[in-house]
Amino acid sequence: MSTDQQSIQSFFEPALEVLNQLHDYKRKNLRAKGYDENNAAATREEFSQAMAQRFRINQWLAGQIVTGLVNADLVQAFGGYVKPKVVNS
Repeated sequence: MSTDQQSIQSFFEPALEVLNQLHDYKRKNLRAKGYDENNAAATREEFSQAMAQRFRINQWLAGQIVTGLVNADLVQAFGGYVKPKVVNS
């Protein structure tokens, strides 16, 4: 595993926390407007921007983290959107 790959993977946990916060915000917005909360998702762009701001990293690295999360199957991705993976207990 390359150093770059390890660097990107070190952001996975904090990135998932950011995504969960974005997802909660989106769900609350949909609920307030009377729409189905299950449709809540963040765009890849707003997720990347939130990470860049929170972690003080550049957009390129934030995009690499999003791609890494998708490739590791840790998030659901569809079109330009991402949302946390549903864990069935």
